[in-house]
Amino acid sequence: MKVKVLSRNPDDYVRETKLDIQRVPRNYDPSLHPFEVPREYTRALNATKLERVFAKPFLASLDGHRDGVNCMAKHPKSLSTMLSGSFSNGLVWNLTKRECVRTLQAHEGFVRGMVVRFCGTSFFTVGDDKTIKQWKMETPGYGEEEEPLNTILGKSVFTCIDHHQKEGVFVTCGQQVDIWDEQRSSPIRSFSWGVDSFSCVRFNPVETELLASCASDRSIVLYDMREATPLKKVIMNMRSNTLCWNPMEAYNFTCSNEDYNLYTYDMRYLDKPFTVHMDHVSAVLDVDYSPTGKEFVSASFDKTIRIFPKDSGHSREVYHTKRMQHVISIKWSSDNKYILSASDEMNIRLWKANAAEKLGLLAPREKSAVNYSQKLKEKFQHHPQIRRISRHRHLPKSIYSQSKELRVMKEARRRKERNVRKHSKPGSMPVVTEKEKHVVTVVK
Repeated sequence: MKVKVLSRNPDDYVRETKLDIQRVPRNYDPSLHPFEVPREYTRALNATKLERVFAKPFLASLDGHRDGVNCMAKHPKSLSTMLSGSFSNGLVWNLTKRECVRTLQAHEGFVRGMVVRFCGTSFFTVGDDKTIKQWKMETPGYGEEEEPLNTILGKSVFTCIDHHQKEGVFVTCGQQVDIWDEQRSSPIRSFSWGVDSFSCVRFNPVETELLASCASDRSIVLYDMREATPLKKVIMNMRSNTLCWNPMEAYNFTCSNEDYNLYTYDMRYLDKPFTVHMDHVSAVLDVDYSPTGKEFVSASFDKTIRIFPKDSGHSREVYHTKRMQHVISIKWSSDNKYILSASDEMNIRLWKANAAEKLGLLAPREKSAVNYSQKLKEKFQHHPQIRRISRHRHLPKSIYSQSKELRVMKEARRRKERNVRKHSKPGSMPVVTEKEKHVVTVVK
């Protein structure tokens, strides 16, 4: 004789403690839930609206400089330590306490560049007084004088410095690009390619022997440390100010340009950038990648900061305040949560990388609610109402009117090109894509 017995696992319906929520068995059969999609759409709409309500990105302002902040440097080992340099002095900041822990009289004139050694024990500064100085990271004890560990006197003014990721080698640029060994007082290799001066030089964080620099003749030059001559250079229509390598993709770098755009290149194919990032209404002065390599942040002369996804032509976020002037330097923190901006009016500002993110510890239920809302927003992101709300940003009137004007000018140029092509001999006016317009030539 067969006896049928109902067998249930108590774990599916019994609460662990009396404080827990009652466990309700659910049948996920779609035919039983005909209104699931409209319900999810409403939730996604509410989540998008709430995200805009709680978008408060500005966290703190660090003031201690007596002149416009010229450069910043991240500490490779410590999230809470950050360095900044302005006219003649450098400051070391503790970001958790939001205070300056050390001031040093670094150079005569402006501090042009700072970088922390890969091990985090010391840092280097370069300035207008043609010197490179190495400093201890530890604050000197009571009664001890603030003295550099090492000072190297160069032949010309240095404009930028960067350190190798694994070895005791660093690179500077000015009238030429010099590679230095920490133990020597003269460069081990120098590169120049008929250029007056260089504004920026960066080591590749993945392929550590490669470097790239921005030159005053509108070119971006690539080098290999192991070779005696530069590899190749791409000449653009206007000058690039700075560049930054993608920390996750060895061949990709993004440069900030004077023509209000940013360009992401693959160093193997320099004929044209694979993405043109447009949104700024004035020269872009600095750029820095997030540690994930999926996004980067740019600082502009138009007094705004913008966050771009690396594959997108337009920014996902724009930050500005009434008091913030031209943003000169920008850094994305190593934990991917914060952005630091240094501007003309002597302030360093701390921002959230995700404007609506709740800081501090989240309860497990809060985490799951955030993840659920995020998935809903991704699912319905292309619906007109949700897209409109998520993209909406309030901009200062000057920036809004400038961007409108630039849009009109671009459309007029496009229209003129179309008309000329229409009234020309077929094939005499080839179509030039937006990506190809900005590159003059590639020299190998």
